[in-house]
Amino acid sequence: MYSVEVHQEVYAELEYSRLWYEERAANLGTEFIVEVDRAIENVREAPSTWPILYEDHSIRRYLVHRFPYAVIYRIKDRLIQIIAVMHLRRHPDYWRGRVLKWE
Repeated sequence: MYSVEVHQEVYAELEYSRLWYEERAANLGTEFIVEVDRAIENVREAPSTWPILYEDHSIRRYLVHRFPYAVIYRIKDRLIQIIAVMHLRRHPDYWRGRVLKWE
């Protein structure tokens, strides 16, 4: 099975989104985190299943169930690097600078 490494900025993204959802409805922020965790586990089990976004870095995208987010990741040997958990309708390429810095 693959190991998972999460970019340090992903944690802040998740917390911001969790708080936003929690303000909308009780436990919705927790449900968001559960769905993201499930998405990362699905990626971990079969990382080559989801489509490549940018062939130059083999960046892939997994769409999170129930929420307009995607897990952006790449595979390096037996390691999955989670680059971002991005909102699908806001600044879709903001995370691209992380790829080059995380070589």
